[in-house]
Amino acid sequence: MDKIEILGMVAAVLTTAGYVPQVYKTWQEKSTKDISLSTYLILFLGVLLWFAYGLLIDSLPVTLANAITGCLLFFMLILKFKYK
Repeated sequence: MDKIEILGMVAAVLTTAGYVPQVYKTWQEKSTKDISLSTYLILFLGVLLWFAYGLLIDSLPVTLANAITGCLLFFMLILKFKYK
């Protein structure tokens, strides 16, 4: 793994980790009153496209980060409907 790929992995970890506090808070409080459904739908669709792009260019940082982020966003969407 070269320096550029390491930079990409670090960026991917930090960006993906940014969703964890919101998921955790929503899960703990069981409330999605202040969560925008449209924001999370748009983000989820964008992440799916980034994931596909990562696969097409064979980029582990892009693919892995967006796979994990997609799972987190999908979980948030589930919580949004569950705790409506």
